[in-house]
Amino acid sequence: MNHSAKRLVLCDEDRDVLESWVSAHNTPQALAWRAQIVLHAAEGMANTHIAESIGVTVVTVREWRKRFEAEGIGSLSQIKSGRGRKRVIDAAKVKQIIHDTLHTLPKGATHWSCRSMADRHEVSPATIQRIWDAHGLQPHRVETFKLSKDPEFVDKLTDIVGLYMNPPDKAVVICMDEKSQIQALDRTQPGLPMKKGRCGTMTHDYKRHGTTSLFAALNVLDGTVIGNCYERHRHQEFLKFLRQLDRAFPKRKALHLILDNYGTHKHPNVKAWLKKHPRFHLHFTPTSCSWLNLIEQWFGQLTDKQLRRGVFMSVAELVDAIKQFIDANNENPKPFIWTAKVENIIKKVGKCKAILETVH
Repeated sequence: MNHSAKRLVLCDEDRDVLESWVSAHNTPQALAWRAQIVLHAAEGMANTHIAESIGVTVVTVREWRKRFEAEGIGSLSQIKSGRGRKRVIDAAKVKQIIHDTLHTLPKGATHWSCRSMADRHEVSPATIQRIWDAHGLQPHRVETFKLSKDPEFVDKLTDIVGLYMNPPDKAVVICMDEKSQIQALDRTQPGLPMKKGRCGTMTHDYKRHGTTSLFAALNVLDGTVIGNCYERHRHQEFLKFLRQLDRAFPKRKALHLILDNYGTHKHPNVKAWLKKHPRFHLHFTPTSCSWLNLIEQWFGQLTDKQLRRGVFMSVAELVDAIKQFIDANNENPKPFIWTAKVENIIKKVGKCKAILETVH
């Protein structure tokens, strides 16, 4: 082709696709400039001008024009066989690296690192990292778990998930728990504020100024939270909080509380109070299943956004910070949406149990 190469003919559909490739931020660079070549050629621009505007050679422009005319838009995203960097590590070596990662341990360590595995197989650490990334392997990470041994696990699970996904009419579903022994921590030295090119700093050591226990209840429907801090964490404080919930919601509403099996929740005095207040219905999570209680998600946000980096000179300052977080939450509440079905959870738990039985 020469300067007077004929104008490429594009249908509207192909033009839309090419323009989306050019404008998208995540389009690979090579694909973006191929799309530009075709779009410019469709405008009648000369090959030399196309090459200059994109920063490629005239030969490259001619090649991709020819490919598009012969094979269509799909050819722009294809790489011809024989192109690209040749494989340096053969498949057998990759398979052995994966096997060793999964089934062996290095001497004197609990897991492989990129460098230790690279030394074992005489390749670069970057090669090991690419292989691990491609196969979803992360030897440096471990996740904690604990399977519930509650004999009523399925019944309790079904009950609570049912409240989340199909709540009863004219009732309020509330996730309630206590975050006990929250420490009012003051740093031994003042930290430095964040600035351009440097994150904020805080000392690793601290001074303790006392503790408080937060009783909190999350309204599953709208995401609002009712909370109160107490000095102690007993059934007496739990009863005070139940009375607070009783005052907070209309009397005609039934209140379904989801909570854990902590002893204060089943104290005789609590049971006696509940008999006198029949609109309260307590639903206990299975043992070792705090993840079933959505208030734990909210507690996590409280810790990350307000407590972990906070500096508190007294318990009063700590309590005030917690109240501020609750107020901010309730000004713009965002409910947590439960989506996991009972059968999927049971299936996943069953797989974990089968694996554990196999391992042990």
